[in-house]
Amino acid sequence: MHLSSKTVSFIILSLPLFFISCTHVKIETNDTIFQTSTFDALLAGNYEGTMSFEELSKKGGFGIGTFNQLDGEMLALDGKFYQIKADGMVYPVNPEMKTPFAVVTHFIADTSFTLTNELDFDQFNNLIDEIIPTKNIFYAIKVEGKFKQAITRSVPNQSQPYPPLVEIVKEQPLFEFISETGTMVGFRVLEYFGGVNVPAYHYHFINHDKSRGGHLLNCMISEATISIDFIHESQISLNNSSSFYNLNLEKDRSEETEKVER
Repeated sequence: MHLSSKTVSFIILSLPLFFISCTHVKIETNDTIFQTSTFDALLAGNYEGTMSFEELSKKGGFGIGTFNQLDGEMLALDGKFYQIKADGMVYPVNPEMKTPFAVVTHFIADTSFTLTNELDFDQFNNLIDEIIPTKNIFYAIKVEGKFKQAITRSVPNQSQPYPPLVEIVKEQPLFEFISETGTMVGFRVLEYFGGVNVPAYHYHFINHDKSRGGHLLNCMISEATISIDFIHESQISLNNSSSFYNLNLEKDRSEETEKVER
């Protein structure tokens, strides 16, 4: 869907020249997106990781993921890690805790702008698609502001034998935020990274006082500052456990991804 100026109005505060011209652009190229394990492994029920949050924090303090035994949603912001459990509440993260899947970076915004009118979830993602210079690199995206509505979810701690993630989310608890300030933390991932990560957009949300949040399913943004970090490099650390070694990762799980994430 094309968003014309009649549909979307926003004030540009600081945009590099590629939004005006596709030449003479200076973009930081030393950023790296770091990922532990793969999303398809998580879909297949590999909920035990080998990387601690102490190790993960060295790779970046901005990102999203989950915890061993799928014990809630993880959000990292400004170097701090948060665990959002199945009750929708935020808990501190012990550095010794481990993750089966996480994506982080050292967030340094390359551009930012202020949104001054309401946009729903799809409209916002379409707007980002229109203003980024290419869909062939990664983007870390931070949205800080007022939300007319936000719908999130989390997942409960699991016990072996682990059910597939697509079955767990059928009964996922949902949480609604009305007229709250908060922050969206997420990434735009390359479409051809499906299986390795979630293609296109994936966000988690935390409210202003860091008490509630979750995996973001839908929202209506009233007013916000959007910051975007352009990322040209990726690093993946694969799980070295026997359970990961024995997974069948040749199956196409794109339909499962859609059901789980959207």
